[in-house]
Amino acid sequence: MNQRRVVIVAGAIVGALSIILVATGNPGNMGICVACFIRDIAGALGLHRAPIVQYIRPEIPGFIIGSMIAAMAAGEFKTRGGSSPLLRFVLGFFVMIASLVFLGCPLRMVLRLAGGDLNALLGIAGFAFGIWIGTLFLKRGFTLGRSTAMHKGNGAVMPLISIALIALLVAAPAFIFFSETGPGSMHAPLILALLAGIIVGVVAQRSRLCLAGGIRDLILIRDPHLFNGFVAIFAVAALLNLLTGRFQFGFDGQPVAHTDGLWNFLSMSVVGLGAVLLGGCPLRQCILSGEGDGDAAIAFLGMLVGAAFAHNFGLASSPAGVTGAGKAATLIGLAVMLAIGYFGAVNAVDALSTVGGGKKTAGGSR
Repeated sequence: MNQRRVVIVAGAIVGALSIILVATGNPGNMGICVACFIRDIAGALGLHRAPIVQYIRPEIPGFIIGSMIAAMAAGEFKTRGGSSPLLRFVLGFFVMIASLVFLGCPLRMVLRLAGGDLNALLGIAGFAFGIWIGTLFLKRGFTLGRSTAMHKGNGAVMPLISIALIALLVAAPAFIFFSETGPGSMHAPLILALLAGIIVGVVAQRSRLCLAGGIRDLILIRDPHLFNGFVAIFAVAALLNLLTGRFQFGFDGQPVAHTDGLWNFLSMSVVGLGAVLLGGCPLRQCILSGEGDGDAAIAFLGMLVGAAFAHNFGLASSPAGVTGAGKAATLIGLAVMLAIGYFGAVNAVDALSTVGGGKKTAGGSR
C-alpha cells in the first residue's frame, strides 16, 4: 500500500473509532480530543480542581504506547531532543489554552464539523489562517534548532508515564480525582478506550497524520497528501453520525461548544500558528513523544500545564461562551507566538550569514 493510501486508511480508522467511542460513552463530538483529554488528565492529577473535567483518559497513554510499538517495529524509535525545549514548552502551553478557548483540538474541530457543528467552520478558517502565518515564518527560515541524539533513557520516559497513568486509572487511589458529573464523567469503557488509543497511535505513527502538517503542505508545496487523512476522518465520521442519528446541523445547542465566532476563529488561529512552529498538532506531539522525541514530550508537558492554568485561572470557555480572561490569554498567546516566529526566523538568517550560507536546518517541521 502506498503512503497516500496509508494516510487515507489511517484517517478512516480514526474517524470510525471516534464515533465508536462516542457511542460507548465519550461526550458528544468528542470521540477523540487531545486537548480535552489532556485537560481531564490534568484534573484527575489534581493540577486543576474543576470538578466536571477530571478523568484519566486512557486514549492519551494509548496514543503514546501505540506510537512506540509502531516506531519500534519499523526501526524508527530514536531518542532525540535538545531543540529549544523551553520555547516548545511555551508553545505547547499556549496551544492548549487556545484549544480550550475554542473547546477542542484540531482533531475535535474536524469531528465537530462531522457532527454538524457549524461553529467549527470558523475554527477551521482560523486554524488555516494561523498556519498560513506560520508558513511565512518557515519561508523566512524559521527554526527552533536541530535535535540531537540523546541517552536512550530519555525516550522511555513518556511511555513509562503512560503506563503509570493507566495503572493509576485502574487502581483509582484516593488522591486521583474523578468527575461525577459533566464531560469528565462521560467515558467509554477503559479497555475499549485504551485499545482505540493504541490503534490510533499505531496508524498515526505510520501515516504521519497531522492536520496542521496537511494544511501547511497544501500552502507551501501544494501537496494534499497529509490533508487527505483528515478528509477521510471527516467523511467517515459524518457518515457514521448520519447513520446513528448523531448528526445535528447548526450553530446552537452543540455538545461542549459555544457560538462566539470571532473567538472560535482567533483561538484556532493561535493553535494553527503554534502547531506550525512546533512542527505538528497536539496529536502529532503525542505520536512523536512515543517515538522517543524528547522535544515533543516537552511540548506535551507544556500542554498539560496549560490545561491546568486554563481552569485554575478561568481561561477555558464553556457552552455559555468565552471568558474575558480567555480572550486576553488568546491574544497574549498570539503575541508570544509571533515573537517566537519572528526571532526564530531572524536568528536563522543571521546564523546562515555567519557561516556564509551554510546548510539550513528544517524549521519547526517534523
